[in-house]
Amino acid sequence: MKSFDQLRGVKHSGFGVGGVYVHLVGEREGDVVLCPPLDIFRVEECAFDVGIQVEWVPRISQSRGRQMFDSGTTWRLYECEAGLRFDFNSEMLGVRPYKRLFVNKEFSRATLQMSEECLESREADPLGYPLDELLIMHRLTQEKAIELHGCGIVRANGVGNLFVGHSGAGKSTTTRLWISREEVEVLSDDRIIVRPDAAHTGSSSMRMYGTPWHGEAMFASPNSAPLSRIFVLEHGHGNVITRLSKSQAVAELFARSFVPFHRHEYVDSALSFLEQVADSVPCYRYSFEPDERAVERVLNFRD
Repeated sequence: MKSFDQLRGVKHSGFGVGGVYVHLVGEREGDVVLCPPLDIFRVEECAFDVGIQVEWVPRISQSRGRQMFDSGTTWRLYECEAGLRFDFNSEMLGVRPYKRLFVNKEFSRATLQMSEECLESREADPLGYPLDELLIMHRLTQEKAIELHGCGIVRANGVGNLFVGHSGAGKSTTTRLWISREEVEVLSDDRIIVRPDAAHTGSSSMRMYGTPWHGEAMFASPNSAPLSRIFVLEHGHGNVITRLSKSQAVAELFARSFVPFHRHEYVDSALSFLEQVADSVPCYRYSFEPDERAVERVLNFRD
């Protein structure tokens, strides 16, 4: 990791999500502002994993080069000589990109260009969604870690359960049921990062981390907790918990993960790490009914 003084700028800020630490530097106060979801993840000066230099340019040319991915809405991804280029567009701001991120292949150094043509008269939000999540998600490809679509719930005794599911599977409902039943900490009700537990060096323990990208229940915490169990949510009857085999667990988790699919090596790395997760943490399918009995079933469950 690099020290703070290797980036140029009179203003700076930093934040950490899921064990990834990002440092922003620029010439203006607005260059380093952290939007409200990121602000609670703010960290003081420390070593960082990703350094971002914010620069203002008169205008940003229209997108050219080999396109690798098109979100269909706000951003496109291109390959460039030094790494990757993310272009961000908005119909409200014209046809040209209003900001552009150049990032190296290791996702450790980046330059964020802001268009004066599009943004000079507006309040700038350098790392506004989806750029913040894209940056963290891609950096995780360089580490043993992954972002999952799930809610992370930590009981007062420190037991951490991760409930993963597609949109509509019941993550926010599960969150509300737990907070109405117990004193729990909700790390996130929609996005959780899982990585090996650094506090247990040499073990196969996993840890889950909160993220700024919340769901309907609007829970987001910068904290983390040891991961005890993973439940794959689905609506059903009888609150049935079924143990998944390793291959089943990997497939279910991969289907609910945030992985950059534009490079096969990122996919291969994600699958390899999910095998490690499945080896380390018991994984279950949970066919649940949306009432307090769903919480009781987990509280009384024994592996």
